[in-house]
Amino acid sequence: MSGADRPHTLVVGGTRGIGRAVARRLADDGQIVSIIGRRALAPDALQAHVKSWSADVSVADERDGALADIVGVQGSVSGVVLLQRYRGSGDDWAGEIATSVTATRALLDWAGEHLVDRGGGKAVVIVSSIASGSVASEQPVSYHVAKAAVSQMVRYYAVSLGPKGVRVNAICPGTIVKEESQRFYVDHPEVDALYREIVPLGRMGRSEDVANLAAFLLSDRAAFLTGQNIVLDGGASLQSHESLSRRITGTRLR
Repeated sequence: MSGADRPHTLVVGGTRGIGRAVARRLADDGQIVSIIGRRALAPDALQAHVKSWSADVSVADERDGALADIVGVQGSVSGVVLLQRYRGSGDDWAGEIATSVTATRALLDWAGEHLVDRGGGKAVVIVSSIASGSVASEQPVSYHVAKAAVSQMVRYYAVSLGPKGVRVNAICPGTIVKEESQRFYVDHPEVDALYREIVPLGRMGRSEDVANLAAFLLSDRAAFLTGQNIVLDGGASLQSHESLSRRITGTRLR
């Protein structure tokens, strides 16, 4: 496959966690991958056809400069995966809205004008959270509002960018074991055991599960799928809380 025929995906927030797993999966599939993160990855940490840029996507000049440089160095982009969220120590409301909402809007607008079909169609995948529709008490209200906004943006842009051939979908993961958090679950086997009990598929989710779904949504195998917020939690959210509590505690109504 020549460079011009090889899909080129931009992964925003691809330097660690789920984003790093997405970038690795796409590179393993033979794609050209460009990564934007708060810190660029060292060249010796990158696979073939992968390059990394440092930029704060909530800052317009940094974001636009990185996007222009990526196209100049790596060529036209065919797909985008957005995973950025606010990680600063300041006002979490302003930071989350700027990073997860305003920057996402700007990147979707950019995608609508710049994505080019390089053999697999044109697609945007946003990695969101089940907090778009449920309450995760360990997260602030800003996180919940931002994720709910992203879910509606997925629907809006699926309609507005559809005539341009751009598909827009979101993945809403439940709890995901990332490379950086594996040690915690090794040290707390009781947490892993609980998830094996409450998740119908009998295990916790992994970064690779999200990466595999993102790769599918970017591909022409998902050519007629757009505007969807796909929950990826092994079926955990499908269960009645009453039935689940009875099963876990071994009790039942008489």
